[in-house]
Amino acid sequence: MLAPTRYLDAASSEPLHPAARETLLAALDAGWADPRRLHHPARSARLLLDNARAAVAEALDVRADEVTFTASGTEATHRGLLGLAAARRHVGRRVVLSAVEHSAVAHAAAWWGTPSEVGVDRVGRVRPDDLVEDCRGGDVAVAALQSANHEVGTTQDVHGVMELGLPDGVPLFVDACASMGRLPLPRAGAALAGSAHKWGGPAGVGVLVVRRGAAWESPFPADDRTDHRAAGFENVPAALAAAAALQAVVAERTEVAARQHALVDRVRAAAAAIGDVDVVGDPVGRLPHLVTFSVLYVNGERLVTELDRRGFGVASGSACTASTLEPSRVLAAMGALTHGNVRVSLARGTTEADVDAFCAALPGVVAELRA
Repeated sequence: MLAPTRYLDAASSEPLHPAARETLLAALDAGWADPRRLHHPARSARLLLDNARAAVAEALDVRADEVTFTASGTEATHRGLLGLAAARRHVGRRVVLSAVEHSAVAHAAAWWGTPSEVGVDRVGRVRPDDLVEDCRGGDVAVAALQSANHEVGTTQDVHGVMELGLPDGVPLFVDACASMGRLPLPRAGAALAGSAHKWGGPAGVGVLVVRRGAAWESPFPADDRTDHRAAGFENVPAALAAAAALQAVVAERTEVAARQHALVDRVRAAAAAIGDVDVVGDPVGRLPHLVTFSVLYVNGERLVTELDRRGFGVASGSACTASTLEPSRVLAAMGALTHGNVRVSLARGTTEADVDAFCAALPGVVAELRA
């Protein structure tokens, strides 16, 4: 019989925030109509959608007309990156990106043209000089640099890139899906993407921010919606719930981040104490809730399974490719062990007792599997 699960995989999806649940239930009765129509139910839905956009803009410190709701973080990523590239299709088809970008960015870059990957150091960070240098040549449509890594938590120096300045007017796309709500949004970047279920909003809501003045052109067939950056019928209740969760998370993030930083430090210390364990990512410049470590002589999938049997829900490998059993691109780019890895990410409600129980169980599970 499996033990009750202590959920430690919030980087995949954060449990629904109470503010999102309350708002979603209230909005279901008022936000079901097509906000593009002119009748009263549609106007009510439109008002809710405008309120959601304004709330997200306030939480992220951007303009409301820069915010678009999409059907997922992946769609926001694709539309953000490819829209910047499409506006510069006359320049070239090369896309410069870091070697540790999310698979959604890597796939979009390959779909558009020629990806050009910039290497990272041992903690998974790109040197701004390297990214800027790789953008030279006059044939780069767009550059991409995540705000923080989704697998190891390392934050990137987005501001350092923009301080150096990208050559030839190359725009920067920032994948902020892992950090939006948890960390302040980078002021840099022509377009940025976020995913609501990462911060405790409902699944199926992405946020695309396209800065005013940025050259952006839809890379996909046109859609006669009010917002030309969106496609199809927005899920108005879910968008409003995502906005409510984002506002709540931003309001409490200083306290939550400090608590999670301290708890993650305990996990890092407990994993390192086992021996033949590589704790990866920057120990300081990182997301507050996430840590990944690789265990020598242990299969990562078996480690996750055995931890699950003991009531701990964690992840292994890439968040989006774990089901394929493929080695992590991120860990490989960092020169870290690509097998036997576990990603632990704390939810908003993860307690000190949860972390202590995990740290107590981990050495025995590793010893059992190594034996």
